[in-house]
Amino acid sequence: MITRLSELFLRTLREDPADAEVPSHKLLVRAGYVRRAAPGVYSWLPLGLRTLRKIEGVVREEMDRMGAQELLFPALLPREPYEATNRWAEYGDDLFRLKDRKGADMLLGPTHEEMFTATVKDLYSSYKDFPVTLYQIQTKYRDEARPRAGILRGREFVMKDSYSFDMSDAGLDESYAKHRAAYQRIFDRVGIHYEICKATSGAMGGSASEEFLAYSDNGEDTFVVSTAGDFAANVEAVVTVAPPERSIEGQPEAQEYVTPRSETIEALVEWANREGVLIDDRPAAAGDTLKCMVIKVNDPRALTEDGDPVGPQLAAVLIPGDRELDEKRLEASLEPATFELASEDDFARHDFLVKGYVGPRALAANGVRIYADPRVVTGTSWITGADAHERHVVGLVAGRDFEVDGYIEAAEIREGDPSPSGNGTVKLARGIELGHIFQLGRKYTEAMDVQILDENGKRATPTMGSYGIGISRMMAVVAEQRHDEKGLVWPAAIAPFHVHVAVANKDAAALEAGEHLVEELSAAGVEVLFDDRPKVSPGVKFKDAELLGMPYIVILGRAFSEGKVELRIRGGETLEVAAAEVVEKLRGLLAEDL
Repeated sequence: MITRLSELFLRTLREDPADAEVPSHKLLVRAGYVRRAAPGVYSWLPLGLRTLRKIEGVVREEMDRMGAQELLFPALLPREPYEATNRWAEYGDDLFRLKDRKGADMLLGPTHEEMFTATVKDLYSSYKDFPVTLYQIQTKYRDEARPRAGILRGREFVMKDSYSFDMSDAGLDESYAKHRAAYQRIFDRVGIHYEICKATSGAMGGSASEEFLAYSDNGEDTFVVSTAGDFAANVEAVVTVAPPERSIEGQPEAQEYVTPRSETIEALVEWANREGVLIDDRPAAAGDTLKCMVIKVNDPRALTEDGDPVGPQLAAVLIPGDRELDEKRLEASLEPATFELASEDDFARHDFLVKGYVGPRALAANGVRIYADPRVVTGTSWITGADAHERHVVGLVAGRDFEVDGYIEAAEIREGDPSPSGNGTVKLARGIELGHIFQLGRKYTEAMDVQILDENGKRATPTMGSYGIGISRMMAVVAEQRHDEKGLVWPAAIAPFHVHVAVANKDAAALEAGEHLVEELSAAGVEVLFDDRPKVSPGVKFKDAELLGMPYIVILGRAFSEGKVELRIRGGETLEVAAAEVVEKLRGLLAEDL
């Protein structure tokens, strides 16, 4: 079947949409692939839907190839399964909650672990039924506080989620490895430049967790790659290489000093250098100081004796003074608890909190929980606030003068930090999350009481893996990575059409030849978009062809009178090919691509 531009439901735009900031958003709207319906919600127009379906097709092929079985759950879900796993509360404001006409609580599914688990529980009862891997491709809903970047970060999106169920941990390892390999084949086929990164599990829970991050300067995720090439991780999952503990014996006693106008780390270091303060026989530096960041932590798991939420509680985070607080790393470390920085009112209500001069001693004395950066090991000596205006303590030793309640990853990661692999240092890059795979373990099967008879006739709980791919996001990622100043540059595997044919010559013979060419291409199994618009100038046709981004463009122009056509490889070279040979040429090129 030949699709004609004269009949296609399409309007291209010459100007970028006013709300678009990233290339994929600009180009997908301008090229008529998607159209905004509401903040974070987009309609899929014919060209966009073709590409979306092709991405789905690649994903289905690889999921089926690894032995997974497809099903489809509703998007409108009851509260009860999510209450059983406590995610009705843990998801917080990101969850779309609603009530039906009878007052029953419902939600729009953000993810479906509970539904998959409940279905396996209902239908399977023997170890002979396992292992099993199920998947679906379906629309998900999350109430993003700030939807942005078009379909990259929306409230409604298409996702493939799959779940493996095994009777043993070894089985889970095998299912996880199969998914990992399938994801690599998917992203390779689609032509995405990506990295497999160690990640945190977040609200999903579980143990092993990896993200597939696509390289993009506009990405929201920061990840690190070892210079030795043996480590990659989302910055939130990077574990700080802690220094060895030091002996407390023989270290000088801490001394308190008057430190005028030293609320900032920079001012404190200037004071220390001016006063000749030495750390390990060298001038003091920012890394020798300790920031005491006061926060309020709200843990949904913390309840009073009556079962009511405890609410926000004061806490502190200690990080070296040469590092900034990375709120995303702190958020990931505390999850499912949330946090906010202490306000002016919080400081005013607690007289032991002296802004700019908070230290660990007063925090501990007042029962404030203290989290510390892994660098704050026993025996390390620090310059900290003395809990009084314009006063600091020099030589406060961890493990002697103060204790911490736990270690936490909250400080920024820097280019050149030691790699957690032990080899080389780390480089920083920006990326967009394409997929995430988890070894969930038995979190959900235990919460939902899934009991299966094992080979000894005893009840056992299966273990789970969860594996997601952002289908609609993948389309935007390809647009981010594959475009130029003229428009989109689709890979053949997911382009709406393989070839865009445009007749730039108004000669009747050229128009007739164009018709013949597209029929030949279609008969050869090549998907063709034919620009047969009679009253559109060649210049407009060329601009539209480049904007729409099909991998190959065939122009019947001036050279046609000599029996030649122009073959433009989108994003590459332009060839002059004999009209009689162009079909075979394209078939050869597509065979290499596909």
